[in-house]
Amino acid sequence: MGSFLRTLVLSALITSVGTMGGVASANPNSFQQGDQGTEVAEIQAQLIDLGYDVVADGEYGPATVDAIKQFQESQGIQPDGLVGSMTYEALLGRDMPEVSRSSSVISRCIIQTSMQYMGVPYIFGGSTPSGFDCSGYVQYVFAQAGISIPRTADYQYYAGTPIATSDLRPGDCVFFSTYLPGPSHVGIYIGDGNFIHASSSRGVTTDTLSRAYWVSTFIGARRFV
Repeated sequence: MGSFLRTLVLSALITSVGTMGGVASANPNSFQQGDQGTEVAEIQAQLIDLGYDVVADGEYGPATVDAIKQFQESQGIQPDGLVGSMTYEALLGRDMPEVSRSSSVISRCIIQTSMQYMGVPYIFGGSTPSGFDCSGYVQYVFAQAGISIPRTADYQYYAGTPIATSDLRPGDCVFFSTYLPGPSHVGIYIGDGNFIHASSSRGVTTDTLSRAYWVSTFIGARRFV
């Protein structure tokens, strides 16, 4: 793609994102993996009453996601593992309350999820746990937290909210100019100057921003949470 055309496409994307008020969550008003509390425990208790294999511990983990997907399939609802209004009403028989969650809870979910794929091999164009490229990995991890972001590193860079390096917090994305000019590599900041990413030589691994190579190629950070 020529540089002029690429600029036009990216500009259009930025305009579109701005119109939507930022990067969209898969369903911002939904209960999802990483959530905690009595409302989650109530959802789990109802699943148990219906025969699903979960524990009513108030922790919305992978087992709850799987049970919700099974329930959704039984009700003819798209099995995304999120408890949105349709799923909530079908499961509990009443209107869904407004969901309130802090960004720290979502960030923790992102970090916990990112660590689950340590060692997964690098595959160019890969976007599943069978193999990831850098942006496919980041997109996949964010999707597990219910956050939808663009597929490629450059689009992710222009869609996120710019932040200063001094303001980095776990769950932010860090971008680098590596094999192509501009944002061509991305990772997830995990704190203490470290990030996790899909390395072309080592697969999903952690690294430090202070390493000379990353210092020389770093171009900025973006926030989606």
